[in-house]
Amino acid sequence: MPHKSPTQAWRVFLAGGLVAAALYAFVPNPIVSGLAFSAVGLGAGVAIVLGIRRYRPRPSWPWRLLSAACFLFLAGALLRTMLDQHSGLGGVLPDCFTIPGYLCMFLALGGFLRARVGDKRHAVIDGLLIGVGVTIMFTMFFAVPAASISGREAAVSALAGVYPLLDGILVLLVANLAFATRRGPAFTMLLGCMALLLTGDVAYAIIGTEGELVGSPLLDLPFLLGFTLIGASGLHPSMADIGRQASLPIQAWSARRLLLIAPALAVPFVLGVLIEQPTAFDRILLAVGGAAIVALLLARAVSAVRGYAAAQHRYEHQATHDSLTGLANRSLWFTEVRQLLAHPIEGQEVWVYFLDLDGFKYVNDSRGHMAGDQVIAEVAGRLRACAPAAAQIARIGGDEFVVAYRASREDALTLAEVILQTMRQTLRMPAADVVVSVSIGISSSTRSAATRAETASPTGENAGDDAAERPGADAAATVTAEDLLRDADTAMYQAKANGRDGWVIFDPVMRDRVRERIDIDLALREAMALGQLHLAFQPVAHMPSGQIVGAEALLRWTHPERGLIGPATFIPVAEESGLIIELGRWVMHESLWQLAQWRAEGVVAESFWLSINVSPRQLRDARLPGEVGAALREYGLPASAVAIELTESVMIEPSGAVDQTLRALRELGVSLVVDDFGTGFSALGYLRNYPVTGVKIDKSFVVGLGHNPEDEAIVRAVAAMSEALQLTVVAEGVQDEAQRDLLSRIGVSYGQGWLWGHAVSAGDFARRWSVAPPVRIQAGASRLNAQ
Repeated sequence: MPHKSPTQAWRVFLAGGLVAAALYAFVPNPIVSGLAFSAVGLGAGVAIVLGIRRYRPRPSWPWRLLSAACFLFLAGALLRTMLDQHSGLGGVLPDCFTIPGYLCMFLALGGFLRARVGDKRHAVIDGLLIGVGVTIMFTMFFAVPAASISGREAAVSALAGVYPLLDGILVLLVANLAFATRRGPAFTMLLGCMALLLTGDVAYAIIGTEGELVGSPLLDLPFLLGFTLIGASGLHPSMADIGRQASLPIQAWSARRLLLIAPALAVPFVLGVLIEQPTAFDRILLAVGGAAIVALLLARAVSAVRGYAAAQHRYEHQATHDSLTGLANRSLWFTEVRQLLAHPIEGQEVWVYFLDLDGFKYVNDSRGHMAGDQVIAEVAGRLRACAPAAAQIARIGGDEFVVAYRASREDALTLAEVILQTMRQTLRMPAADVVVSVSIGISSSTRSAATRAETASPTGENAGDDAAERPGADAAATVTAEDLLRDADTAMYQAKANGRDGWVIFDPVMRDRVRERIDIDLALREAMALGQLHLAFQPVAHMPSGQIVGAEALLRWTHPERGLIGPATFIPVAEESGLIIELGRWVMHESLWQLAQWRAEGVVAESFWLSINVSPRQLRDARLPGEVGAALREYGLPASAVAIELTESVMIEPSGAVDQTLRALRELGVSLVVDDFGTGFSALGYLRNYPVTGVKIDKSFVVGLGHNPEDEAIVRAVAAMSEALQLTVVAEGVQDEAQRDLLSRIGVSYGQGWLWGHAVSAGDFARRWSVAPPVRIQAGASRLNAQ
């Protein structure tokens, strides 16, 4: 027998319930009818329990109460058909199960209503309006007549009058849910069940006004169908959504809503006119009901006004605040800073702090964006805690914050130190502890205004006279919020360049540097398009034999107007702008093409290798290993002929993306060499954790050989460590034979520097060092060219 999918179980139950309803209605056999009714009622309670286990709704307790209500209703219905309803135990025993069933159902519906509606009072009031109108009708037409029947026990009559009142409560709760929530399949079937239950109760209430407690078995058909719907609702996957908060916004009285509310509003007033001889109780009931409806209408109006005002406040807050941190956004912050500038105080300046988190990208890369959001929220909380109450704080970017503060210079710099100290403390995160720092750029209204005045004023002997004649001279010197933010941003970049985790006050010279960086970035993009870039190659020698065994490819830029621009000038700009990715790709292809040409022409030996520099930003690009592999195949080069040079900062600032890239490059077979080794000496301990094959001793240590004992000690330590780890060592900046000889005695086999030659063009390199015989290196002595 094929197994039914869990998501189809509700269809099976629904179909089974309809079949049972048909048997109940059309088969005039009490046994069949009783079995059909009992099977569906019992099945409904069990189905809800199974739905709770399968779909795990939150909260689950309202569904458990509905399951209990099914069992209680079933017990009451069966007892009502079995016992004498007019006297004794038979008149009240079924109610001992049915009324608790109603209470369970009311609590369950109340639980759903509380979870889904929350504090949306407009929906509750609309439900109350209908509930009050229906309760008035049920009380007058059903409850009072049923309770007034004589000739039976008082308890039986009283209980007969209670059911219409319970139906009024049921209408109230159902109307609230219908007005307050979006409807899904399970929710629609649940409402259908309540409507059928109400239909059955009204039918019994009608015969109850004539003193009858039981009637035709067909009167129980709505209850059987109600069991069917509630059981199918409990088995539907959307049953888990009913308890989730998903309330609708405040709504006007639409035409469909008015079709339900308007008749309820008219009940006490229409009945007051139609009833010719109302009793005292009728008058009191209609008066109280009418007053309640009027009060509810007033409450609805007040609720709507307050709701719209609260919604407007929410929208305004969302438009002016950051959703993650709750801090002001850029727009609101500018408004607040302009207010500070518009009301100056003597002896104080407006200070702006531009904060950028150091190493935040590594948190995102290694721990994910959720952890990054937690860090941002924690940083915002710390800023609130450490900044004075008068300070204006905002988040204006991913990991960028700004603070505006009116204070003296001493207080302003004190705040900068307080912020640094606060941010240095370890962040206790759920997954793992995180340590971040901030770089802070600071600008002040006085300094920025002075800068604007200098920029706006003409130069020369008559500058003062010209400025006096210009009506806009004072306005030109007026600082704006935008000026303060721009200057603080500029100073922040200088703080980053100074080593991070510090603060820098804006200086006009910094702005010139920014302009210079922008000019270089634009010119570099143009240089790539116009072919102004070229490669130079500096030889690497095997010092014991003097043979040239490799070279380093170095990027050179010859500007048509400015002449030769050094890499130290344009590489940082390319790194910051992201152009380094495209630039590095060009260098790789040019280098490998040239190496392939040399090998084809016999200029270099097969053991000759070429070193290519790769920036940290390139190493964070997951495409790099694939591009290197494709280029090797395109130019027909073995991976052993290529060495990738990286800075040791890559190891000091670990990143999961960089680690994967390095390991993928090693799997290709290319060598990995740490360039400028020793400038960050703490990286010694990281070498064992990365798949590097060699190191290049920075020239700053080689220069001191022979007269600086500390430099010689560092070189000896690097050589000894490299030998222990089987790493190749290349000394950079070797300028004379004395340095070469000392390096050889220390155990450094390879050198690079002016002793063998400057970096030259590919043609000059081929003419000078063509057909260099390969150097035989003992196995195990080097890993530079290891596969």
